[in-house]
Amino acid sequence: MHKKQENTLVCLDLEGVLIPEIWLGLAKKTGIEELKLTTRDIVDYDQLMQHRLQVLDKHHLTIQHLHQVVAQMQPLEGAYEFLEWLRPRTEFIILSDTFREIVMPLMKPLGYPTIFCHRLLIGENDQIEGYQLRQTDQKRKAVFAFQSLNYRIIAAGDSYNDLTMLQSAEQGIFFRPTEKIIQEYPDFPVTHTYAALQAEIQKAGVY
Repeated sequence: MHKKQENTLVCLDLEGVLIPEIWLGLAKKTGIEELKLTTRDIVDYDQLMQHRLQVLDKHHLTIQHLHQVVAQMQPLEGAYEFLEWLRPRTEFIILSDTFREIVMPLMKPLGYPTIFCHRLLIGENDQIEGYQLRQTDQKRKAVFAFQSLNYRIIAAGDSYNDLTMLQSAEQGIFFRPTEKIIQEYPDFPVTHTYAALQAEIQKAGVY
């Protein structure tokens, strides 16, 4: 009897792993300290987004302000080369809690990888009125769905909203996380460079 074969799929977070944090970029551009909170700081994603929407409304910021931030961004140094290393070795997908209306311009310099993310609700005068999740806890549920298709999952992320993805995968890896989250979840290997991330992916079975 032939042994059952498993294909490997690498699931990657986006912001903080392949591109800079967009909301931190907006905070820097506008000088609004309240926008510096990210998924590294707040565990509840809905709480974080409600906070952001209130700040945008308070300061009359629109989708155009976010577009201006993204237009000045580039992927993190080495991110494109990392994906080019990964492409011929295994399939991969980006699972992100960002929004399609913001992030798509940054997909081109990354070589247009497949990304699952959410949608923003844009009203009159480009006001951001809300958001629509593709699915609640989408990263964990995506991992389970891929596993049901006989994929063995290696996942890499940096924040609280990546935890269920890392915990559900056969191998979870931290990439440039905060010291706080490292202390709280010490079981995951920690990497700070793409070379180290490649090495952990190879340890997990991707050559």
